Amino acid sequence: MLLVAVGCAGWAFAAQGGRWSARLDVLTHFLPMIMGAAAVTVLYAIFAEPLWAKLALAGFGGAGLVLAGWLIAPEYLARRALVAADDTPSQIKVIQLNAWRGNRDPEGTVRWLLAQDADVIVLQEADIVGPLLKLRSAYHASCDGCAVVILSKTKPVVLNTPTPNDKRLGAPTAGVTLRDEQGEFTVIGTHYTWPVHGGLQQSQGRSLARLLASIPKERLILTGDFNSTPWSFSRRREDAMFGLERLTRGMFTWPARDVPRRGRGTPFPLLPIDHVYAGSGWRTVKVERGPRTGSDHYPVIVTLAPSP
Repeated sequence: MLLVAVGCAGWAFAAQGGRWSARLDVLTHFLPMIMGAAAVTVLYAIFAEPLWAKLALAGFGGAGLVLAGWLIAPEYLARRALVAADDTPSQIKVIQLNAWRGNRDPEGTVRWLLAQDADVIVLQEADIVGPLLKLRSAYHASCDGCAVVILSKTKPVVLNTPTPNDKRLGAPTAGVTLRDEQGEFTVIGTHYTWPVHGGLQQSQGRSLARLLASIPKERLILTGDFNSTPWSFSRRREDAMFGLERLTRGMFTWPARDVPRRGRGTPFPLLPIDHVYAGSGWRTVKVERGPRTGSDHYPVIVTLAPSP
């Protein structure tokens, strides 16, 4: 148990280096687990003997708890997005979902998506679910054969999807401009790589920020599987670069898998890596996490209304 306490303290301390190092920033993503393990060692210290073991457990475990909490707490203390009443007119519903290439129930996933009657659906790893959803519905798809697909009830005014050979973007990205009663608005969907590949994820963030800079921000909606938690330093920097409000505050979305017989999987999600952003022209009516659908991600359901 003392080794666990020392490990938690060392991990949480090293994670602070994510301010300067993309490799150390990888450690920040797992801080909720580190915080939980550190809390167990602190509780264990109450019953530990002899005294030196009690003090060591409390000291190292407490250090891990404080250092991890220092980075996690701002996510839950931050100012929330401006909200709108449930009966606000002209609402739109947006669903964000990494549909997963290994989806265990694509038919069930499509049935659930259709039952939501969303105005916009943004999918990543849409290889199986995307074509099936388009076939079963009157949704307009932003592209065919793409890993990121945006489906909308109304026909897009403009397709903003970059060409696949545009290497400046880095991450698979799709976009559409739609029109509602208030005028035009743009929806962008993206899918980052895992954070373990050096600074590649950070490069994708900078490329996406350059793309967003060319689009009017007020009525912009950005969603995606960012493979990045909100307490990472990379996510904080991008929150500032994008100039949008992140609506998903500490919403854990991965993994969404039943616990199999052989011990793989988890009974609850461990990381909040799917995010939805919106410009100042939107007010938040509701942000919800959907049910398991056969994907390894939970869907995120966001209902928005135009700002007064």
